[in-house]
Parts: sequence; structure tokens; C-alpha cells
Amino acid sequence: MTRNICITAVDGQTGFLIAELLLTNDDFSQKIGSVVGLSLKPHDARCKQLTKMGAKVVPHHPGKVKEMAAALKHTGADTICVIPPAHHDKFDITAELIEAAKKAEIPNVCLISSAGCDFADATKQPRLHEFLELEHLVMSTKGDPKTATGHSPVVIRVHDLTPAMRSAGFYAENLLLYAPQAQKDGVLPLPVGKNYKFAPIALGDIAQVAAHVLTGQGPQGFDDKHRGQLIVLTGPMLATGDELATAASEALQTTMKFEDISPREAKRVLQKQADNDESEQQYLLEYYSLVREGKTNYISTLAFHDITGGHPQEMTDFFKVYADEFHPQEKPLASKRRKVDGH
Repeated sequence: MTRNICITAVDGQTGFLIAELLLTNDDFSQKIGSVVGLSLKPHDARCKQLTKMGAKVVPHHPGKVKEMAAALKHTGADTICVIPPAHHDKFDITAELIEAAKKAEIPNVCLISSAGCDFADATKQPRLHEFLELEHLVMSTKGDPKTATGHSPVVIRVHDLTPAMRSAGFYAENLLLYAPQAQKDGVLPLPVGKNYKFAPIALGDIAQVAAHVLTGQGPQGFDDKHRGQLIVLTGPMLATGDELATAASEALQTTMKFEDISPREAKRVLQKQADNDESEQQYLLEYYSLVREGKTNYISTLAFHDITGGHPQEMTDFFKVYADEFHPQEKPLASKRRKVDGH
């Protein structure tokens, strides 16, 4: 039995890459009947690419749960991957999607959430804390006899670092925000303190786990190995800023230094990213504050091994993949290469 999968926020990096992987990788494409992408920006370049690959892109018009439920039902989806969009109304839009999926009786729901949200203070890190509330909305349907959505929920928490990531968590790709400084001055400027650590994970690794979950089959929906799971994913390297710079130096065969900058300076860097939504800027700054509070000093890679059978991308390999963006040169290239095949 093939899966009909709806993925939200496909105009963003995370949604696009998950959809692309499902459509182009034989390990997953043979298990799906259709992929529908929901997008607040249906004319975005990524949406056009997905359409060429065989996906159907549907405009996302938030505001009314009943209409959203009807739209989801019309897609014919039996599985939905809910990715919070880069939008100042991220929480309301995502909460509406979860409720609409419930009313549309979509049995399999996978939410992409943020690692660290369980440590976030509702006052100091309100954007991060919202993810905890969204997780509750998804998992609270478990066992609800009034909806089919209660049978097969999954939440994936990620430590992700991507410019205009349109997602959750802290992907290693968010380090690309600081590539201009790396190229010009040979520094990685991050507001994370000198001694605190975190473990960013590559975007392609998140896509791999999501694809396995979304296509997994079990008697009640998702594979029983995944169904009902709260999956926490980080990269394999727990690193300080200096250790990240060392990994970059090793990969790029040049000298890269870490510079501990203030939250105010980090905010100015983020504001220079024209395509970075203000709510995403706030989210990233809140994540940095978690690092400075020592609340990200852990790794969680067992789930990645169990689900994919592989090993998440090491930071040295990440810097090698994006060498053109980080290595000093006169004209930076804009490559968006990603590791998605596990090699």
C-alpha cells in the first residue's frame, strides 16, 4: 500500500528537501502514491521545482479551520508532515493545521519541532516555547476515539542551524549566515559564549529521518517502531564555538577562528538577511540564549542510527560540502548542496 503524503511549508528549505527526497530517492519514491505540497508562497522557485518533479503544490490559505480541513481532505492525503512556516503567525498557522488534520481524519501526523523547546522559558524564550505547545496539540490526539488522527502521531525534535530555514530547530546550515565573515575575516561569529556547547545537525539528515518515518508502514499507520515516538535529533559533534572553528579549519585547510559576539551584534547580522523572517530571527536568538544557559550540552544520535541505519553528518564533512561558501575567495558561490543519501 502506497502513501499519499502532504507536506506543509514546501517553499522553505526543510519542506522542500523532504519532498525532493521522497520524489527522487528510489528507497522512498516506490512507497508513495502522491506528494502534495502546501505553501504560503505557491509561486516560489522551490514550489516550481517540486511541480516539475511530480508533486502537486496547493496554496495554503490560513484563517479558517473548516476550510483548511476541507482543503486537506481534498488532497487525498493519508499522511501529513507539519512544518511550522517562517511567519510571524507561525504558532496560529501551525495550530490550525493540526486541528484541520484532525477534522480531515488524516491518520498519520508527523510534526517537525525544535530540540530545546522543553528547556525554553515561556518568558525568556517564547518562540521556542511555542513548539512545546504545538507538540502537545499533536500528541494529545493519541488515543482520541473521535478522530483517526489519534492513531499515529510522531514528533521529530531537531537541533537545526539554515538561512530563511522556514522550519524549526538549529540546522548546521544556519552557519551559512556567517559565511561572509568567514570569507572576509576568517572568523565564525556566534553569540554562544566561550565554554558552552551544542550539536547542530545537517538539514539532509533531518530529511532522511522524516522520509523514513513518513513512508514507514504499520498495522495502525506509521511503522510501529516510529508511531507515538518523540524523536530527538542532534548532530554527532557536541562543540563549543572554538571546536566548530577547528572543524572548519580542518575541512577547509585554512585557519578559521571563533569569535564570541553579543546577542545585539548577532541580531544585526540576522537583520541583514533580507529573506529571513523576523520571527525566525527571534527564534535563532532565543536558541543562542539556550546555548549560553548551558541547556544544549547534549547529543542525541541513537534515533538517527535506529531509523536510518546510518550515521549523521560530521561537522568536518559539513564544512567540506559548503567549502565554497566558507573558504576565503573574491566571489562567493551560492551553492546549496546538501547531503541526503547517507554517504
